[in-house]
Order: sequence, then C-alpha cells, then structure tokens
Amino acid sequence: MIIDCHVHLKHGDKEGSEYTAGQIIDVMDEAGIDKSVVFAMMTTTQRSIRMAQDAVAEYPDRLIPFAYGLPSAERPILSELEHAISNMGFKGIKMHKGEVTMAEYVTDPILDLAGRLDVTCLIDFKGEVEDLDRMASVFPRTKILVAHMGRYNCVDQELDQAFIDAAGRHDNVYLDISGVPLIWKIADAIDQLGAAKVVFGTDGPHPSPEQAGFYARSEVDRLKMAGFAEGDLEMILSGSLALLIGL
Repeated sequence: MIIDCHVHLKHGDKEGSEYTAGQIIDVMDEAGIDKSVVFAMMTTTQRSIRMAQDAVAEYPDRLIPFAYGLPSAERPILSELEHAISNMGFKGIKMHKGEVTMAEYVTDPILDLAGRLDVTCLIDFKGEVEDLDRMASVFPRTKILVAHMGRYNCVDQELDQAFIDAAGRHDNVYLDISGVPLIWKIADAIDQLGAAKVVFGTDGPHPSPEQAGFYARSEVDRLKMAGFAEGDLEMILSGSLALLIGL
C-alpha cells in the first residue's frame, strides 16, 4: 500500500494549474500509488471543498479530501470547514504561508477547530520554523503535518535539521517529505524521530501532465532504493499517514 499525502487539484504554481480527478488517478496508477490526499489551493475555502468533494465522488476508494483554510472577505470559513469535516468526511485542512500570513489571528481559529475535531493540518511554512514551534506549543492537540519538511526543494541542511528538531520537540508534529531533495536528511528524520513521524508525498501532479507519472514513480523509487529498513519504508509509504488521519 502506498498513500500520497500531498496532491493538488489546484496547484500553487504561478499558473494556478488545475487537474481533474481522472488525471490524478492516471498518475497514481502509473506510479503504483493506491490512495492520495487531494486539495485545492489558490482558491476559496468554499471552492476547495467543492473541488475535493467532486473528485472524491468519482473515486471514493482512491482519493482522500482535505479542505483549504484561507480566510475570506466574503464569508466566515470556520463553519464551512467544520461542515466539511463533520458531515462530508474531510480528513484535514491545508494552509499555505505563500497565500496567507501565519499570524495567530489568522491561523489560530483554524488550528483550534482542527484540534477539537481531531483532524490534521497540512501546512507549508516556507521555512519559518518559529511559526511551527508557536503553533505546536499553543495547540498540542492539533496534529501538524509540515509540508516539504519545512521548505520546498530545500538544499539548506541546517534548515532541514531545524524542522526535524522541531518535530522532535513536539509530539503533534509530523514531516511530509514531498519536494525534499536531500534524501540523507530524510534518513536523519527517520533515525531521530522514527518512521511514524515521516510521511510520503509527491506534491503532484507535477511538473506537467506528460511527465507527472514519471515524476511520481521516481519519488516512490528513490525511497525504495534508499536502503531504509523494510518496516520503516512501509511506515513512510502508508502507515504513518494512515495512523495520522485515521484510515
């Protein structure tokens, strides 16, 4: 079983690329991925819920819905998030520092809701480990999955280590390894935290529809060839996320 924790129905690239559920399933099939968490960003919370709901309706056994927590000038979003989680089977909430400040007056109501409803927040911190430390300390009941182990495509080993150390300080912090080029830092995370805190993801579909399947398969293959213990590899590829979101 392979479960991908990080797949976009609507991407955060400059084009705001969108993908159909069918395109995502094609990539998963090519890469041998059984299930994927899907969400939309660069859009409203309301539309993100609708996009994920529609995708999961097509492939209920393959896709797992997350909502996007982006404050709106038009309407409060907490009720929308709570309805999606409590009544529509959504398993988590995505937030992204690239679109919204991580200031407490923006993030804390969402983190509190996630803690009360026992769902995971997948958050892109864009390298700001201080934000992670604050959130994890203030909301110890809220499970925080750190996108890209802290920062996308990071080659700064000290920054990678800072996020590994933060995950070690906080029981409620986990590391999504999508977009992490330094595989030896993934090994460090496993050694220091245990595989149950390390979660496989692809940040897909990426980088183009024609190449997406190859890219996803490469992400799976590099983990299989990295020499991790078999039990650790199984945990990273599926077990850690299954435990985290209650599959």
